[in-house]
Amino acid sequence: MAGTDGIIRIFAGSASKDFARHMCDYLGTQMGDCSTIMFSEGNTFVRINESIRDKDVYFVQTLGLDPNNEFAELLFFLDAFKRASANSVTAIIPYFSYAKGDKKDEPRVSIRARVCAECIELAGADRVITMDLHAAQVQGFFKKPVDHLYAEPLLCAYARQLGIVNDDLVVVSPDAGSAKRAHSMANTLGCTVAIGDKMRTGHDETAKVLEVIGEVKGKNCIVVDDFTISGGTLIDVAHALKDKGAKDVYAFLSHVVLREIGVQRIDASPIKLLVSTDTVNCPAAYASNKIKILSAAPMFAEAVHHIHDRIPMSHLFQNPSRHMLDKSFERQLTLRDIASCQTPVE
Repeated sequence: MAGTDGIIRIFAGSASKDFARHMCDYLGTQMGDCSTIMFSEGNTFVRINESIRDKDVYFVQTLGLDPNNEFAELLFFLDAFKRASANSVTAIIPYFSYAKGDKKDEPRVSIRARVCAECIELAGADRVITMDLHAAQVQGFFKKPVDHLYAEPLLCAYARQLGIVNDDLVVVSPDAGSAKRAHSMANTLGCTVAIGDKMRTGHDETAKVLEVIGEVKGKNCIVVDDFTISGGTLIDVAHALKDKGAKDVYAFLSHVVLREIGVQRIDASPIKLLVSTDTVNCPAAYASNKIKILSAAPMFAEAVHHIHDRIPMSHLFQNPSRHMLDKSFERQLTLRDIASCQTPVE
């Protein structure tokens, strides 16, 4: 697809090589040549291996399983692109993990998302593309434009493909914080909502689900959330739903950040199927028969195409094209093939 200079130039950091490659396949372009070296003492070195002078550059780097190193690599590449005289640099961050730190909710803590946003802009980003921020107000931490994509159209389309969208379906929010997301998905699917009552007592990655508010007996349930790290909350909700007489329990997430122990918990849980996107590369998740990974890369590729060709994109993701969905749904086998050649994350 042509832009103002004829070619879309997409580069990728070490955490998003496959994601960016799939974006390039979708757009019919070649991925840019860059490299990252991690020195033995822990320092990161980055290099762009081709000229990008006066070009519009799109750099893909998720902040997932190793967010601190991935964030440092992102900043170094943004700086390198600017110093190499790129015309503009768009930071594509499929999963922005530090969006969780969106407020000062206790004394003497950092608003981490705000710090990260300022660093990204100071390093040279002219624009940011991301998906399903933990808190939408994080967009306001940036002075540069932020294109905030949503996984909901992709997840809803897959729910329909599974054949579970009918009068017996309930969308479940694990807590009050995800209620807006659950109501939006329920409106799209034409079903009712139930809400979990969750309590978190500290900074660990699990929370206790105390109760489920809503009628779920004899119903199939889709638990929706933006991400999971340990699987604990999802599993607690699944048990609570089963205790209240629910039939099959599904989990639909925007991002999955599971290591091997979390996947084992999901596999042993009452959850029938966990559906998420490939915004974070989780080899252990790809190997599970209970986890279905859809690709968000075509959605990000369409966003890049619209930005590069100066096409308005406000309407783009309400009704994703059949081609985009087909390309998203076919990724499971490819990702599992790739994961089988990788060393599982310990």
